[in-house]
Amino acid sequence: MKVDVLLFGIGQLVTCDPALGEGPLGVVERAAVAAAGGRVVYAGPERAMPDLEMADDVSTFGAGGRAVVPGFVDAHTHLVFAGDRADEFAARLRGVGYEEALAAGGGINRTVRETRAASDADLEAATAARLATALAFGTTTLEAKSGYGLTTDDERRSLEVLARLAERSPVEVVRTFLGAHLIPEEFLGDRDGYLDLLEHEMLPACAPLATFVDAFCDRGALTVEESRRVLEAGARHGLAGKLHANELGSTGGAALAAELGCVSADHLLFCDDSEAKALAAAGTVAVLLPGTSFLLGTGRAAPAGVLREAAVTLALGTDCNPGTCYSESMQLMVALACVHGGLTPEEAVLAATDGSARAVGRGGAAGRLVPGSACDLVVLAGRSYLDLAYHLGVNLAAAVVKGGTVVAGEGA
Repeated sequence: MKVDVLLFGIGQLVTCDPALGEGPLGVVERAAVAAAGGRVVYAGPERAMPDLEMADDVSTFGAGGRAVVPGFVDAHTHLVFAGDRADEFAARLRGVGYEEALAAGGGINRTVRETRAASDADLEAATAARLATALAFGTTTLEAKSGYGLTTDDERRSLEVLARLAERSPVEVVRTFLGAHLIPEEFLGDRDGYLDLLEHEMLPACAPLATFVDAFCDRGALTVEESRRVLEAGARHGLAGKLHANELGSTGGAALAAELGCVSADHLLFCDDSEAKALAAAGTVAVLLPGTSFLLGTGRAAPAGVLREAAVTLALGTDCNPGTCYSESMQLMVALACVHGGLTPEEAVLAATDGSARAVGRGGAAGRLVPGSACDLVVLAGRSYLDLAYHLGVNLAAAVVKGGTVVAGEGA
């Protein structure tokens, strides 16, 4: 196939393949990227690029010495919701805890009520706006969950919204069924009744629209055994497992994720050495959500050193949601992972690209710039990937490319 896209004049290219360049990010100086049919055919030094056959209508772009990184992969979002909880955020700053707000009928329960009440058009428009913002900040692949409906019709509606948006957005949207976000208010006296409904009615209706099944295994949500039931039921419908684990305490979620071989365990603010080793042995990716841990204001972050020592694959997500981290920016997550989460810039960038691709079942296809991978990339405004952690408060995406096509730039 003839080359139809050529990007040259790259000052610093992050390939995420150490075999192609320097360090863990495989950095190549003075580089070029060539693609055909949306796939990379060359990524390396410009001077060493082979004599490739070019299409007559090849699109050529000059990076002007800027840095280029793979398109970001957001490994954990809750994009489909209505309303907001800005007042709860303000209350938390005044000392009202997250679990206290949940017990008083706020938190997830409040968003469930507002999401159920929203029209299809309003829910889709709000979700589309968040997806567009994520793209403008350089996210080219994104995982998005249901979980604010908690009825069969509303959970399916959320997944249908995501499916429709995936058809018309450049962003690749990986869908996750999260009917086990918590036990809804109307079932608080009949937890088994809700889980029966989820297993025998929700999953058959929703599984065809999803790739993953997830559960919130933590205090105030689901127990380990309840989460096990959900994940095993999802597996019978062909859904791979993900798990919200150990965010609010050492509640056994990380061990369960490892035992069941989940693709990812997410949050992990409480994770000890034995749990980290179990995750590594199971090949379960640790999805860190530094925006959430930062905005909850507890002073706690996922134990980067413990996970690093156990050689657990790390990923990053925004956890974009109305209660604990209303942000669509993976750039911000890279910065917070460094300054609040204890990762090096190289670890954070790798986690936001290749690691996150692995966490959403797109390892090798997304999150890298190597021959055969998708030509998804971000041309940064500056000359170094270090700007992602260093240059805060601005959108550094000068151009965003998805499948070889420029789909966003200069914040639009």
